[in-house]
Amino acid sequence: MKRVYVNEQWCLGCHLCEYNCAFANSGKRDMVEALKGKPMYPRIRVEGADAITYAVSCRHCTDPLCVKGCISGALHIENGAVCIDHEKCVGCLTCVLVCPYGAVQPGPDGAAMKCELCLKNSCGAPACAAGCPNGAIVYEERGETA
Repeated sequence: MKRVYVNEQWCLGCHLCEYNCAFANSGKRDMVEALKGKPMYPRIRVEGADAITYAVSCRHCTDPLCVKGCISGALHIENGAVCIDHEKCVGCLTCVLVCPYGAVQPGPDGAAMKCELCLKNSCGAPACAAGCPNGAIVYEERGETA
């Protein structure tokens, strides 16, 4: 299955992946309208400092602890991707605690949010990878993950 991978040595720390992600998941057609003067809620985030930066994103594990820990059944696997049913999420955020990669985070409405590979928006492929100017984020198939 295709997943988002980060090549840390190429990450510039520019945060464009965050902007592209937040815009892709905003439901708006215009980036300025979607993001200017508003809080951003990207499902990927750039971490690190100085010369070492990297993007943290869901790894869509084959045996995900977040799905196992979800008390409401909101987290599930859909077409190989770990997704959240926001109607079922009760906001307990157990998934945030059990994710070993720090990829699940609280959303603006109190429910959990995470990368869903842009499957539920009109992008068709992850906007973070498409908008990365240096090719540090790629969407490709590799060997199995956790």
